[in-house]
Amino acid sequence: MKQILQLLAIATLLALPCGTFAQKSDLRVLYVSGSADWDVAHFKGDTALLNASVRERAASFEAMLKTYFNTVTVVRAADYAQRLSLAHDVTVMDGTPAAILPSSREYDASGALVKIRATAYFTEDFDRPVVTIGELGEKLGRRIGLKTDWYCLCLDADAHHLRADHPIFSTPFPVRLTTRVKATPEAATHYAYYADGALPDSIPMWQVQTKGYITDPGFRVGMVARPWGFEDSPDAEYISSGVCAKTLDAVAIGRHGNFLHWGFAASPTYMTTEAQTVLANAIVYISRFAGQGVIARKYEDRIATREYLKELKYLSTRESYDERLVSEEVFHAQILEVQKIAKEKQAKGEYLSTVEQQMINYKKAPTMTFEEYVRRYQKDFFHLFGTDSKAYIAFYDDNRDYFYSHGFYHFEIDEDVKSLQIPNNDQRLLDAAIKLWETGQDPAKARRILTRYTLLDFPAAEEWRAWYEGNKQRLFFTESGGWLFLVNSREPGVNDYRVRDARDAINAIQPGETSDREPVKTATALVTANNGDKELVVKIKIHPGYHLYANVAREDPFIPTTLDITLPPGHAPAGEMLSPSFKPFTSNGTTIYEDEIVFRQPLAGTGSGEATCTLKYQCCDAHVCMLPAEEKFVVKL
Repeated sequence: MKQILQLLAIATLLALPCGTFAQKSDLRVLYVSGSADWDVAHFKGDTALLNASVRERAASFEAMLKTYFNTVTVVRAADYAQRLSLAHDVTVMDGTPAAILPSSREYDASGALVKIRATAYFTEDFDRPVVTIGELGEKLGRRIGLKTDWYCLCLDADAHHLRADHPIFSTPFPVRLTTRVKATPEAATHYAYYADGALPDSIPMWQVQTKGYITDPGFRVGMVARPWGFEDSPDAEYISSGVCAKTLDAVAIGRHGNFLHWGFAASPTYMTTEAQTVLANAIVYISRFAGQGVIARKYEDRIATREYLKELKYLSTRESYDERLVSEEVFHAQILEVQKIAKEKQAKGEYLSTVEQQMINYKKAPTMTFEEYVRRYQKDFFHLFGTDSKAYIAFYDDNRDYFYSHGFYHFEIDEDVKSLQIPNNDQRLLDAAIKLWETGQDPAKARRILTRYTLLDFPAAEEWRAWYEGNKQRLFFTESGGWLFLVNSREPGVNDYRVRDARDAINAIQPGETSDREPVKTATALVTANNGDKELVVKIKIHPGYHLYANVAREDPFIPTTLDITLPPGHAPAGEMLSPSFKPFTSNGTTIYEDEIVFRQPLAGTGSGEATCTLKYQCCDAHVCMLPAEEKFVVKL
């Protein structure tokens, strides 16, 4: 009888998922639902069917999670708030919660779009462990600068190039990974230049899902993040790639700070048992990073890194142009087939998906000439080399150490750095720049370099030297995080991107040219930080040789500079106004402003309206004082 019971126990264990071989984890897991296993178009407008699929997926996740964890809570995305994560060890985000800040667009004085801010779902100081499923790594992370950006919504069912020694593949729940050698994804061959043209015909793959969008049209598609610069900061790690339409090193599973990106999109219903266990291990793994938020923030998903030079070189060649022509013909033929089917369905009055509706109106675009092709991809340097492919390749190789980027796959050569012949990612650059300032050789160049490659802006060389010597053992360089030297620290204020954002925004405010006739020019703007904080900024430019008064001693007859701000309903000051620094003028305590000064008033509140700024001042030079002046400005909120 005892032997029979033992055999029954073994049979029961063999029938259970892998995770049940180990003791359940006591981690408190919060699952946030809201997604279906199929694309919205799959339900053909049937909301009830869609909602039923969302509930089925949530039930699937709940059952799987309870196999591995003792405490599992399920909430709908509509009911999620960031505070709920504080009561749990790990949050699994599988739905889109309510936004805490809306998306926004910023334009310059000419009306040109200069910045797009994504919708915010978390605050930047949020440091609780989170696993994001599918495209939510991008959707929930864009505003707070996660590296889990949207490289491509094209991840299928298999993983490859995984780091098999990573903890998620072994602990705490044991896993025996089953791999099969399969053909290298055809799409990867289009990016062979990233691997110097050497791609194998086949690679080992690990099955994550039993369904994928390639074999099962309409199945939910997973997302891969950009690999370039993903690991250029100590707070991020690549774990696995997967079958997709991009490079072989695209990030299907990866971690940035306290967020783990699980790019595969299937629920446990359509996951292999091995994958369920690995996901459970991933949940346990990310729990280690409670309180360890993001350091390097990738606010611009299309910022160029040095890896992009490989693509630029290839895209300057006739070979890449010829490949483009072939791929366009193949694409055209494929679209015509889809269009034919869509038109047949339309003629029968059948339901058309969004994609099929788009296919109805498809027309082949005119073929680019080689010159048009090169101009498109070499836009920054086409004026230098035209269609000379060899010249581009030599140029990119010769200047590799001196390129830098500030977004949208745009490169510039840093002539300041090139003049020093030190790569801009070499820490010696900071030391050399500070020495330029300390010795008086070229303080202006030094300041340009130091402020370009750090988040700081100290006014004196002594302060730069103290910062550098105090942090040089902890510095690292991140290209994806903004081409910056950052400190490997999560201390509040140490790596504050808001400081640079505010500085850049204020530098963009141009009061206009002054003269002896008009020695004072003023400009105002509303500056919005990435976290949504707002400041009303008043910049005043003072002509050389002239000054305004900051504080006026009782015995002096001058008029001090004052700024009064009247705010519309719904808005209020969020703290004291930040006033500019001043210089001594008389021994009795009168002080003055010279050159360029900035007043900054932090704001709280929401809604539209206009703020009225009233500036009063008296402008003088060494010989005469002008009459007191008063100016009013209106700033749209």
